[in-house]
Amino acid sequence: MADARGISRRHMGLGAVALGGGLAFASLPADPAAAAAPTRGDGRPALRHGSAREAGLLPGPLKQLVADAEAFLQPSPRHPWYAGAVLLAGRGRTVALHKPIGMAVRYQAYDEETDTGVEFPPDRQIPMAEDTVFDLASVSKLFTSILAVQQIERGRIELEAPVASYLPDFGRAGKQGVTIRHLLTHTSGFRAWIPLYTAPTYEEKVQRVYDEALAGPPGTAYLYSDLNLISLQLVLEHVTGRRLDVLLREEITEPLGMRRTRYNPPASWKPKIAATEDARRPWSGLDRGLVWGEVHDENAYSLGGVAGHAGVFSDAWDLAVLARTLLDGGVCGRKRILRPESVELMFTDFNTAFPGDEHGLGFELYQHWYMGAMATPRTAGHTGFTGTALVLDPTTDSFLVVLGNSVHPVRSWRSGSAPRVAAANQLARAVPVRPARGRTAWFSGMASAATATLALPALDTSSGVARLSCALWWDTEPKADVLVLESSADGGTTWEPVPFTTRRPGGTAEAHPTGTATGWSGRVWHDLTAELPAAPGLVVRWRYTTDRLYVGRGAYVDGLRVEKGRRRLFDEARPADAARLRAEGWSRETG
Repeated sequence: MADARGISRRHMGLGAVALGGGLAFASLPADPAAAAAPTRGDGRPALRHGSAREAGLLPGPLKQLVADAEAFLQPSPRHPWYAGAVLLAGRGRTVALHKPIGMAVRYQAYDEETDTGVEFPPDRQIPMAEDTVFDLASVSKLFTSILAVQQIERGRIELEAPVASYLPDFGRAGKQGVTIRHLLTHTSGFRAWIPLYTAPTYEEKVQRVYDEALAGPPGTAYLYSDLNLISLQLVLEHVTGRRLDVLLREEITEPLGMRRTRYNPPASWKPKIAATEDARRPWSGLDRGLVWGEVHDENAYSLGGVAGHAGVFSDAWDLAVLARTLLDGGVCGRKRILRPESVELMFTDFNTAFPGDEHGLGFELYQHWYMGAMATPRTAGHTGFTGTALVLDPTTDSFLVVLGNSVHPVRSWRSGSAPRVAAANQLARAVPVRPARGRTAWFSGMASAATATLALPALDTSSGVARLSCALWWDTEPKADVLVLESSADGGTTWEPVPFTTRRPGGTAEAHPTGTATGWSGRVWHDLTAELPAAPGLVVRWRYTTDRLYVGRGAYVDGLRVEKGRRRLFDEARPADAARLRAEGWSRETG
């Protein structure tokens, strides 16, 4: 299901961000680690459970990740964001967090008059488990995209070929110029969604896609649309002669050992599946009652449960296997599903003409609205309307799975993407930043709607050129969150920016004429130099400000020093000088 009808997906995250078993279990693989841990060529498991330390992560933020997620089980602000969730976080080949919270099945219906959920009796409610299976909703698009890139590798599909060259009827209504790339990057011009479920037959649903006119010329705008991936499904099925569910099984899930990932799960799986919505008009397009064990999306349901945009069911461990496979360049054990260059292509931004809507082939890139502080220009992922998300960060080799049943009992109970953001922030925070020069470094923190300052004592720079130097590390939400170097010659009444220059290891010097740093710096330390104004009592400080919505990983400063010629006016390495620093919101970290 399109997460919004007619708007960019990143606007979905602009909603509220405040926090606010009597059934028998069906037979599924009992231990996710044992059931879905394909081995690598050297015989080691592709994934294993382990401690935060074994994953190279800090344990504190992972504990906070769970605490933050549990807060959304309570009113946030009026209703719970989800009835329950399964959280999985890892780095390298170690899954350091795999935690179920809340309930997989809690409500049997939604009472519209009182805006309350009608709960099952306690003995019929089912708690979340590590291996609870979820309707992934639009996360399904990633599987369709991988299948398409596989066919591009094999020469059956060309990225820049018109879709009509494979499906001549698709060229109706001015769609002759739509290419495979346009479908994969949501730049085709399709509107977000049409009610295919109102067409009585499968053939008539397909004809509606063929007859659909574009909202704008291909390649001129980004508009997220389910019709792109439904069209891609039709191409895949045409060129391979196989249904999409067969392609998924034969090309992805069987090779990777993903035994709990499929379309149309059998009835025996139902007690292990998270329930979704009491689907009734007017909030749903169809009157179906409690949707549980069947796809939630109306169009996917009307297409027999197998659709390019929605319909895949999976659990957290299986998605972690997929994440690890992609981070390893398309290989898992002795099985390869993609070439490394194909994975690189999927993580490459094709939408440079549409800032804020970065997109690879199928994967969304650099989206703070659900990736939070994990977001970098290479961070890839996707969300699903039912409350799901997958985020991969190649820079830190980390991955996050958040599976929630946020439309249970009704979609109107949740808004925004706050639980996903909170989880991503804590996983990003769990990746340590090692100090550049000593045992500790100054850290700005990651609070939203905050200002943090780190000020040097007043220095006499009135004679000769004084130069500040330090090591600087920053990763902020671009433009919205800014790190400023500034100085005051009147005791802090007025402040002026101090231009500076940074140089990353092996790189060229970069000037910052406005005295500011924002956005992505590569998550590496930069050497910084700045010439300071001349004044008898100059105060120099770092000021880090964030807006109320999203944050990056923050900023670090290490090894502050001010020199005038051969004379050292300030040196953080000297305990007496370090004691004179004034920090508000900044703290010392060991990394």
